[in-house]
Amino acid sequence: MENKIVIAGGTGFIGRYLQKKFMEKGYHVTIISRQSPHVSWESPNDIVQSLEGADMLINLAGKSVDCRYNEKNKADIFRSRTQTTELLGNALLQCQNPPPLWINSSTATIYRHAEDRPMTEEGGEIGTGFSVEVAKEWEKAFFSHSLPDTRRAALRIAIVLGPDGGVMTPYKNLVKLGLGGVQGTGSQKFSWIHIEDLFRAILFLKDSKELSGVFNCSSPDPVTNREFMAQLRNDMNRKVGLPTPKWMLEVGSLLIQTETELVLKSRWVLPERLEKAGFVFQYDTLEKALKQILAK
Repeated sequence: MENKIVIAGGTGFIGRYLQKKFMEKGYHVTIISRQSPHVSWESPNDIVQSLEGADMLINLAGKSVDCRYNEKNKADIFRSRTQTTELLGNALLQCQNPPPLWINSSTATIYRHAEDRPMTEEGGEIGTGFSVEVAKEWEKAFFSHSLPDTRRAALRIAIVLGPDGGVMTPYKNLVKLGLGGVQGTGSQKFSWIHIEDLFRAILFLKDSKELSGVFNCSSPDPVTNREFMAQLRNDMNRKVGLPTPKWMLEVGSLLIQTETELVLKSRWVLPERLEKAGFVFQYDTLEKALKQILAK
């Protein structure tokens, strides 16, 4: 029997990386997507068939939050997460031999803006606002089904750093243009995780059959925005980095059709449950992570 992994919403930056890594380990990887030639969200029977006998389901589906939060985009962001999660839960209920593990993406943005103390799974305070409501409903949809044969883990993922895409592309471009200074006050916390450690955390959860529930997926070395930009400038050999005050970010975010929250919210998140369970980060410091990413 061939080992199977199903990745829903697997055509983005994270999904492509996971597909490559699992295929290198000998897994057959099926992608559920709106894009051809993958299994279509419009074909519930094909989804059930793809899940039958799979080792794991990983759900990353959801419209990018890198957009303006107008009413249409907000509805799409909300629906694209909750409806796909509901659909997958219903498909698992129809499986004769469902995957023993379902990993669902969530977000570290579920916690409040924090500059006073770090947020852990047990001691973290859930925030308020649109992004938080999305995260809460997403997790609610995930844990709502009764699935006695399938263990579930929701990953509250911090900002994912890696080569070949993701947030590193715009950050590197800012530094190249001499705009790699602090954004806003620079004191907001920047919680991050290297994409390889995200993959390794998924493998760890797959093998740790006693673990379920919510997990913070973030490195144990959160930094401030000021520290992140300084490290990036240093590693890219750029001495000058002009700061971007909040008012300029507001104007810029309007021009490129995004929201300043993505840069200005202070995400101070620690991976307490993963570390207590024995997970060891390969890229436990920003210095190590950036060195690997920029060498590519």
